[in-house]
Amino acid sequence: MINSQEKARIIAHAALDLQAEDVSIMDVRELSTVTDYFVLCTAGSSRQMEAISDQVESAVRRMGGRVAHTEGSPGRQDDAANRWLLMDCADVVVHVLDGAARDFYQLDRLWGDAPRVMIGDAPPVVSRGRSAGS
Repeated sequence: MINSQEKARIIAHAALDLQAEDVSIMDVRELSTVTDYFVLCTAGSSRQMEAISDQVESAVRRMGGRVAHTEGSPGRQDDAANRWLLMDCADVVVHVLDGAARDFYQLDRLWGDAPRVMIGDAPPVVSRGRSAGS
């Protein structure tokens, strides 16, 4: 059985495979009773959001899991609800946001007390003016 941290890493790599930006894994075990890890990533378009969602779902299935619930539906960019996709994978919650939604909601800052987890051999990927500790 795969542990939740490794599951989060596999999900992060699935998003990176589709050129997701600002991918980070946050360890929220000490801050949340709902899940163990958040995976956050930024998509450049609704089409990319859908592709990332499909890729993540396939990766979770390959691990023997399932996406319990998905909220949001990338589509019309003028609808704020369509600029953020949340995927509940039980012990990992995946947030796929467009750049404007990521800047507006500032989940990286809101959950700033959560330790960042390395994605593979590299330190957490942070850009667009964000830092792992901000």
